[in-house]
Amino acid sequence: MNTTQIQFSSNRVRDVERQFLTALSDLYPEGEIRQMTRMLFEAYLGWNTTTLLLNRESTINQSDLLKFHWAIEDLKKQRPIQHIIGYTDFCDCRINVSEHTLIPRPETEEIVQWIASNIISPTRIVDLCTGSGCIAIAVKKQFPQAMVSAVDVSAEAIKVAKENASQNGVEVDFRQVDILADDGWLIPKDTSLIVSNPPYIKQSESVIMSRNVLDYEPHLALFVSDSDPLLFYRRIARMAKEALAEGGKLVLEINENLGRETQTMLAEEGYDSRLYQDFRGKDRMVVAWKA
Repeated sequence: MNTTQIQFSSNRVRDVERQFLTALSDLYPEGEIRQMTRMLFEAYLGWNTTTLLLNRESTINQSDLLKFHWAIEDLKKQRPIQHIIGYTDFCDCRINVSEHTLIPRPETEEIVQWIASNIISPTRIVDLCTGSGCIAIAVKKQFPQAMVSAVDVSAEAIKVAKENASQNGVEVDFRQVDILADDGWLIPKDTSLIVSNPPYIKQSESVIMSRNVLDYEPHLALFVSDSDPLLFYRRIARMAKEALAEGGKLVLEINENLGRETQTMLAEEGYDSRLYQDFRGKDRMVVAWKA
């Protein structure tokens, strides 16, 4: 591809930034475009925000300019920026992502932060529906003395999670397990903490979701039937009842519209619980313990 096809007015940094704003202004807010541009400069050139600001009159070589061109084309298709660069940052961990894993959200970071502040000296931690492994890896960094294991139904997700653990220098026991169907796998006895961000979006809610989620993130990790939206939570609660140590906690990310329903189900299964809101004020986490 030659420079006329790339459609940048020049290969100067400031003109590349301007082209992102021009090409994407109909799809994204200006602040988000600038943030994505900064992420691409860091991924492609290793520049942080300060370096970018100091080098706006510098030029980019043809090979790197082509990368920025294809990034714009992908963003026009609403491909997530994390998929374009191949990773995201989560609780001071670099987490690789793919079409087989959910992209970790800031709301999930809040759950890890709650765990770090409220769980004291856990000896065994289990992460169910681990996806990219972001929660398991982050809590292992917080509690290096703890034994941490994690499971997911997707073999592709487990492969990504293992790579992420290695990249972040932690040991987590990742296994491919279908928690809904595999009765042969049990959560280890005397587990201090069980955490999960399972599928919780009702199929009917897909109509209000953005294209960048629906087209690029795995539906297996997103959706549950409208007829039983608490399917995973009920299964996890029953498994956890036999495994939690005395004083152990069950920490669940939840559908913002099903907080009270989740608590009611947990009470029926023999738990006390507390509901927490995320930074947007939406019901996002339930912490439960055996009554």
